[in-house]
Amino acid sequence: MQRQTSIIILTYNHLSLTKACLESIERYTEKDTYEIIVVDNNSSDGTRDWLLAQPHLKFILNPENKGFPKGCNQGIQIASKENDILLLNNDTIVTENWLKNLKICLNSDKKIGAVGPVCNQNENHQGVDFTYDDFDTMQDLAKQNNQSNPKKWEDKSMLIGFCMLIKREVMDQLKGLDEGYTPGYIEDNDFSLRILKLGYRLVLCHDSFIHHYLGTEFRKDLTKFYPILAKNRAYFYQKWKFDTFTFDQVKQASFPLLNHPTKILELDCGIGVTIQSFKYQYPEVLIEGIEKNSKKRFFSSQLTKVYSNLKELGKNTYDCILIGDILEKVKNPKSLLENLKKHLTLDGYLIGEIHNAISIDKLHYLCQGYSYELYQNQRNLFTKNDIQKLLLECGYEDCYYYSWYQNFSFQEEELLKRIGEIPDFRYTYYTFRAKKK
Repeated sequence: MQRQTSIIILTYNHLSLTKACLESIERYTEKDTYEIIVVDNNSSDGTRDWLLAQPHLKFILNPENKGFPKGCNQGIQIASKENDILLLNNDTIVTENWLKNLKICLNSDKKIGAVGPVCNQNENHQGVDFTYDDFDTMQDLAKQNNQSNPKKWEDKSMLIGFCMLIKREVMDQLKGLDEGYTPGYIEDNDFSLRILKLGYRLVLCHDSFIHHYLGTEFRKDLTKFYPILAKNRAYFYQKWKFDTFTFDQVKQASFPLLNHPTKILELDCGIGVTIQSFKYQYPEVLIEGIEKNSKKRFFSSQLTKVYSNLKELGKNTYDCILIGDILEKVKNPKSLLENLKKHLTLDGYLIGEIHNAISIDKLHYLCQGYSYELYQNQRNLFTKNDIQKLLLECGYEDCYYYSWYQNFSFQEEELLKRIGEIPDFRYTYYTFRAKKK
């Protein structure tokens, strides 16, 4: 018999969103499989009176705003002790089979500690490739998407806390969220790592979709939001000895240039975010990594073989090396490229990424009187021609480039008109592939 689920929802005003969220749960979730616990952080819009009139809900009415981590922990404490725990934002709308599919995945492996759904936002690469203009269309698309399929389960290094289903035994070990992140933000990064540190897996279920409005209250006042964000990032770094940007370092821009590899090496693999994304998209290909930071390597080495430096590698071993933007960071790019070539097989190739030093947004910055060094935070600067020359000098050939561009500001577009429509000015980023000669 499957465990039931305690759905914990925090509220701070936005009663209409809370009602819509609860109505969607009632409509699209199997009856008698869950309980709902609402923790209100001293709303002033009628939410508290409305909750008092809902006899079927468990709720806590806080006399002050205790923040997200503390509020979640309060809800966890009064949840039925045998239930799994689901943390759900009140600015969400759930869909058919959402919880059923999450539970199928959660219970498919003893080592899965928590799971989460995809949504209409792409934070942490948890977005979907379909769009909609109304909720009827959304529910139709969600119904098509929410067909349970193990091939659509992706291991992750973190799950966004807008919706996360956690096994009861995992929650019992962790005893809730870290309240050091009060009033909120980054506690889900921290909570995810704590689950991984216990030896459990985190899984993103592409076969479970819900709608997320994304932070209607917490991000409303940016003058308050940014100081909280800075404080919590500093607290995270103090605790884990690496920064939260590590979760964003997916070398996804390199994937379009892959050319049927069988064994890949990733430089600066961090905590394994690229490795996990790669394994999901290319499960038949072996990928290994290099990571100097032992704190990061602890997590990535749970996924595959990870080395601390190039000296540990065999020669002529990999038919593809992903280097990301490392050429912008190292003191001697030429030396690194020559060294990497030793570890490539015959006809092996590397794939890298660079920011375009002459893109129009960079030139606009320069025209305002700022130096490139300031703009690029002391990174090496490259144009497409720079990289082409460097690769040829280091014994690579068949260089191929994939160009990326973005929408520029009005001022940048005006500058582009004055300079002229030279294609390289419009490209902000390049992915390049070069074969060992």
